[in-house]
Amino acid sequence: MSIRHGLLALLSRGPRHGYQLRVEFEASTGATWPLNIGQVYTTLSRMERDGLVTPGEPDEQGRVVHTITTAGRAEMARWFATPVVQSDRPRDELVIKLAMAVAAKEVDIAEVIRAQRTATMHALQQLTRAKRATAQTAAQRLVLDSMIFHAEAEQRWLDHCEALLKEER
Repeated sequence: MSIRHGLLALLSRGPRHGYQLRVEFEASTGATWPLNIGQVYTTLSRMERDGLVTPGEPDEQGRVVHTITTAGRAEMARWFATPVVQSDRPRDELVIKLAMAVAAKEVDIAEVIRAQRTATMHALQQLTRAKRATAQTAAQRLVLDSMIFHAEAEQRWLDHCEALLKEER
């Protein structure tokens, strides 16, 4: 996820200072993607440099409120209009780990799969409990549902890996 674009989306609702952006970002994602306050201010500085936001005068507490510019709104609109493609996503460490386990000589790949399945099932249970435990905003439900669907897909993929490796023996 582009922090830059997420902050622009939040700023499209009105001027905000860095701490407000951090809190609203985490609230929107159900706190599943914690955001370092330093990252917020670094991103705001870059966006200011690029003409996407303008800073206001510091308030009585020294906080600078930022406002999205016309260029920032155009950048945000481009981001929302551009589909995310698989090649834009970071490498999947689990896929690489299992591929390397197959390639390595002294690795018990069945144990690697079992350990991952256990961890994924534990994560799935935690996510399901979190979904049931509290009322969420629509944004938070979308994030939790996505994480649940990914965990379920990972479980199915691990089943597939296990079956494929049994065929190879």
